[in-house]
Amino acid sequence: MPTWDPARYLQFADDRARPYLDLIGQIRTTADTIVDLGCGTGSVTRHLRTFWPDADILGIDSSPEMVDVALRENCDAHLNYDIADVATWEPFAPVDLMVSNAMFQWVPDQFTVIDRLLGFLTDGGSFAVQVPNNTDTATHTSVRELAETEPYRSHLADIRPIPAIEPEDYLEFFAERGFAVNAWSTTYRHILHGDDPVFDWISATGARPYLQALDDDLRDKFTQDLKTRLRHAYPARPYGTVLPFQRTFAVASPQA
Repeated sequence: MPTWDPARYLQFADDRARPYLDLIGQIRTTADTIVDLGCGTGSVTRHLRTFWPDADILGIDSSPEMVDVALRENCDAHLNYDIADVATWEPFAPVDLMVSNAMFQWVPDQFTVIDRLLGFLTDGGSFAVQVPNNTDTATHTSVRELAETEPYRSHLADIRPIPAIEPEDYLEFFAERGFAVNAWSTTYRHILHGDDPVFDWISATGARPYLQALDDDLRDKFTQDLKTRLRHAYPARPYGTVLPFQRTFAVASPQA
């Protein structure tokens, strides 16, 4: 797993918050206890308070850098954060609602992990998840194709590509476990600004493992080569650079 840069991640904070708000807006659960899996800096976790004003909320994330920002900037009396690996984390008591935004794409065998976490829900508890589903777009293909060329290939061969997850994948998974499922996809069209805004976007997320695997000289060259490819794939327009971004959502709730 890469280390994370909170400042770079928050560069597009408003755009990154939109899917989270769309996800939690579809949850109909009454919850006294909520866990945000992969909470990052807590900049979106705090939005849970709008829908569940009296709930006890815990955000967990594997990145100490992200959790440090969350603890400093996004706490309240009933909202706290902890450093933990979702693959092994266990709550102290059953949880009414688990939410995860743009995290499970990083988890190998995510469905095994989610299946384990479902065992920690209260009777009538819900699970809501959102992941990117744009691995066939130039934000990913440009990185993968460049990583297959020299002089990068020998340094990047072991990096796990982010998988594609369709709404049907979550629908089948949760329905087989007795949940009522609302699963859908949305393609956002973010208008970005700056000289290389698409690179700036992916350098905080999908491209980060590749960049961190290279030494300084190769990283600089990889960065310039990648920026060139991305400028071609996402040309600047008078009003900004358009980044289409598809995401997969699912809310699993108890059967009525």
